[in-house]
Amino acid sequence: MASGEDYVIGIDFGTASVRAIVVDAATGEQKASAVATYERFAQGHYCDASINQFRQHPLDYIEGLQKSVLGALDGCNEKIRANIRAISVDTTGSTPVAVDKKGMPLALKPEFQDNPNAMFFLWKDHTAIGEANEINQYVEKQKVDYLKYVGGIYSSEWFWAKLLHMLRQDPAVGEAAHSWVEHCDWIPFLLTGGVAAKEIKRGVCAAGHKALWSEEWDGFPPDRFFSGLDPLLKGWADRLPKDTFAADETAGYLSPEWADKWGLSTNVHVGIGAIDAHMGAVGGQIAPFYMSKVMGTSTCDMLAMPPQEVGDTLVDGICGQVKGSIIPGMIGMEAGQSAFGDVYAWFKEVLAWPLQHYRSNNQTEESQTEVLRHIEDHLLKELNAAAVTIEVTSDTELALDWLNGRRTPDADQSLKAAITGLSLGSDAPSIFRALAEGTCFGAKKIVERFRNRGVVIKGIIGVGGVAKKSPFVMQLMADILEMPIRVHTSEQTCAYGAAMFAATVAGIYPKVEEAMQQMGQGFEIEYLPNTEMAKVYRERYARYEKLCAFIESDATN
Repeated sequence: MASGEDYVIGIDFGTASVRAIVVDAATGEQKASAVATYERFAQGHYCDASINQFRQHPLDYIEGLQKSVLGALDGCNEKIRANIRAISVDTTGSTPVAVDKKGMPLALKPEFQDNPNAMFFLWKDHTAIGEANEINQYVEKQKVDYLKYVGGIYSSEWFWAKLLHMLRQDPAVGEAAHSWVEHCDWIPFLLTGGVAAKEIKRGVCAAGHKALWSEEWDGFPPDRFFSGLDPLLKGWADRLPKDTFAADETAGYLSPEWADKWGLSTNVHVGIGAIDAHMGAVGGQIAPFYMSKVMGTSTCDMLAMPPQEVGDTLVDGICGQVKGSIIPGMIGMEAGQSAFGDVYAWFKEVLAWPLQHYRSNNQTEESQTEVLRHIEDHLLKELNAAAVTIEVTSDTELALDWLNGRRTPDADQSLKAAITGLSLGSDAPSIFRALAEGTCFGAKKIVERFRNRGVVIKGIIGVGGVAKKSPFVMQLMADILEMPIRVHTSEQTCAYGAAMFAATVAGIYPKVEEAMQQMGQGFEIEYLPNTEMAKVYRERYARYEKLCAFIESDATN
C-alpha cells in the first residue's frame, strides 16, 4: 500500500496536446500538472483533411513530453520529486510509425524529416480505406478468421492497413523502415533508453485491438497471411514479438538521459503503454457491466467484463475484445464513434467562417482577432443553451454523425454524414441540436449492438471534455439511451488512469482495481432519463436508422 510518500506521474498524449500530472499514490490527489501542445500539428503541418491525412511529427511528441513533465515537476517540491516511483503513459491509437533497426522513427532522420509517410499516422488518418477493404475481402477467403476478435471488420484507422498504405505510397520509407510501432509502445521504449527495435515491448491493448494479436494463434497472424495479402508485407510479421504485456507490467526503468532531464532517479519504473481511452476508462473508475464513454473529439466506448460473463460471445462490428486490454484479467471490449466533439467543432467552424474572413477597415487586426476569439470561445456554449429550448417533435431536423466516417458498429470510414428536414425555418440552434442528437443516436446504435449480442449494460460512465462541459448533450444522451449516466469528477481521467497503472507497476498496489479504489476521484453528477421523452426519441431513432440505411445504400451504388 501507499506510504504517504509515494508519487507517480501519469502522461496522456491526446490528439492535439500532451498532459502530465503528478499524483499522490495514497490519496489520488493531483499535486501538479502541465500541458504542452504539439506545435507543428497546431499549425496544420503534414495534415490534409481533404484526403483524410493526419500525421504527427515525432518531435512534437518528444518536445511535448519534455515540456509537460518538466512543467508538472516544476510545481512540486523536492520531497515529491525524490519520491516519484513510476511513470505510465497513454496515447491515441492506432497511431503507428515506421522505425529503423534502432527503434528511431524515420522522421527523425534528416532525409525524412519533412516526409509525412515517415511520421506517426494519427488515429483519425483514413488514407488507408482501400487497404482496409482489401484486408476484409482477403480474410473472407481464409480458413482462419483473423478478424474474429476485432469485430469482424478491419478499419482504416488501424495498424496493418496503415502499414500497407505506407509501403505502397512511399517505397523509400518502406525500404528504410525495419518495423512498425504504435505510439503507446514507442514512448516507454524512448523513456527507458531503448536502442533496438526488436526490444520494444508491445502492449496487449494496441496489439489486440488494432494489430490482430491473439493468444489463439500464438501471437500475431503468421507471415504467410500478410505476404499473401500483398508481397510488400513479407517479413513484417516476423519482426514483431510473440509476447505482449498488460499495462500493469513494467517496460523498464527511466534512462539516465531522461532522469537527468527531469531531475529524477533512474529507479523510476516506466509502465507498459496503452491507448488513451483504455486508461481513461480506468481513470474514470470503470466497473463490470458499465460502459465507459470517453467523449472528446471522438468517442471510445469501453467495457471491462469478467471472462465467465463473456464466455464464447463474440460481438461483431466493434473494435475488438481482448483479455487484459483495460483491466488485467478481464475482457476489454471497445467500440466508438469516429467523430463526436469533432461534429460540434466542425459546425462551429462553419458558423465562424464569415467572421474569420471578414476584415473591417474601422478596426485594428488585433481588436478584430480578439472579438473573433471571444465569439468562437462562446459559440458552442450559446448553441447548447439555445438547443435546450427547442421543442423536439418527430418531424424536426435529423442528422447523421458520420462526418469522419463510421467507426462502430461495422466500420466504414468512407461513409458521409447527412442532415435532413431542413426548411427556411431551420436556424443554427436547430441544426446544432440535430447534430447533437445524431451523435447520441450513434451512441445508441453501439449500445444496441452489444445488447443484441447478449452483453449486459446497466449504465454509462461519462468521462472527457463533452461529459464535463455539456449538460445538454449528456441529458440528451440519457434520454435517448434510456439509461442513467454518471459523470466522473476528474477532468483528466486518461492521465489519472495512467497514474493508477504507474502506482500498480511500482508495486504500491497489487492490482489496478485497488489503485482505482484508493486514487479515484468519484462522480460529480448523474443524469437520469426523462421517461416522457422516450416515445419521441424512439420514433426519431427509427427515422435515424432509415436515414442510415439510405445513405449507406447510396454509398454502395
